[in-house]
Amino acid sequence: MEPPRSFENAPCLPADRIPERVREAAHALAAGSGSGYVYDPGQAAERARTLRAALPGWARVYFAAKSNGFAPVLAHLAEAVDGFEAASLHEARACLASLAERRRGPRPGRIAVSGPGKTPELLAGLARLRAEEGADVVVNAESELELHRISAAAREAGTVVPVTLRVNPERVPVSGALVMGGTPGPFGVPEPLVPSALRTASLLPGLDLVGFHVHAVSGNTDAVAHAAYVRWCLEWARATARAQGVDLRVVDVGGGLGVPFEEGDTAFDLAAFGAALAELDDPGVEVVFEPGRWIAAPTGWYAARVTDVKSAYGGHFAVVRGGINHFQLPTSWEIRHNFAVLPGRAWPSSLPRPGVAAVPVTVSGELCTPEDVLAREVRVESVHAGDVLVFPNAGATGTSSRCPPSWPIRVRRV
Repeated sequence: MEPPRSFENAPCLPADRIPERVREAAHALAAGSGSGYVYDPGQAAERARTLRAALPGWARVYFAAKSNGFAPVLAHLAEAVDGFEAASLHEARACLASLAERRRGPRPGRIAVSGPGKTPELLAGLARLRAEEGADVVVNAESELELHRISAAAREAGTVVPVTLRVNPERVPVSGALVMGGTPGPFGVPEPLVPSALRTASLLPGLDLVGFHVHAVSGNTDAVAHAAYVRWCLEWARATARAQGVDLRVVDVGGGLGVPFEEGDTAFDLAAFGAALAELDDPGVEVVFEPGRWIAAPTGWYAARVTDVKSAYGGHFAVVRGGINHFQLPTSWEIRHNFAVLPGRAWPSSLPRPGVAAVPVTVSGELCTPEDVLAREVRVESVHAGDVLVFPNAGATGTSSRCPPSWPIRVRRV
């Protein structure tokens, strides 16, 4: 694992970049467990509504629950999206419960289930959800073996399961932070093997093949290029369906909308994206967009109390209560994820309070490994033990849990 790239003495964020109510919640976390996440579910729902409004009427917006499964976030999003994308039975049940609670009716929204390693137990649970609760669940099948497993689960439950075939295309005509098409990987069926997988799906009982899932790029901030990618997905799906005799009803183009994590990164131009898609003819099928990070990332913050400040051989370190076991995004993406320093509100008068000023510091976690680094060589005006560091843009792929529903900002204590 590589640590995040160095800030090379670039300054940290000013404290006023953090909303006041988030600062209050961060101080509450620091005084309690010491670190955790602050979420604004209402902001997440508003971002989802903004995305839906920018897209053509034929588009459907699902939220990828793997990016943030916090119950209040799902509950707010249930009123703003057409469905959810889940990666486990627990997520599927949580999403269905949120949809049912908010919409108060049968079949309140669809759940698409993804993942390269779906177990027979997961598939059996999904089939039971359809058979016993009437849940509208579609499974994105990742291999021929998985098609056989879905069929077995459907027959055991006495139901028919809609499936899309996830495809790993030979060529993806767009670049992004993470391209998952045309490269070796565990996701989907390689394009040359698609005809064989489609024949298998057509012969197995209990399956209703409704279309294709082509999630081949992630973290893309070029809106015009991403619109071209969506156009290519639709053209590929229609051509393949005609050639293979598939009754095409669904094309899932995945998520992949990028967010600017670093200063100077380009923001995704949602207006340009919507305008480019509006030039397309109505495809006559359900076109699913399933963003997670774009909706959730700006609506969360990671906060951690500084437990100690140390200097060694010319380097300066702010050690926090937390680290990569709580907040792995900077190291997993090797990005410069900036933070703000909130001055601590209390410190025992009987203890020394180490600190530094006007120097670059490295933020280290509490794990016994030098890889536990959240930010390297960020210049701070000052930082002392007892202060609180707050990392914005942390609402996706963090940690989440239940919290009292009356709180305007949701807090997960790690």
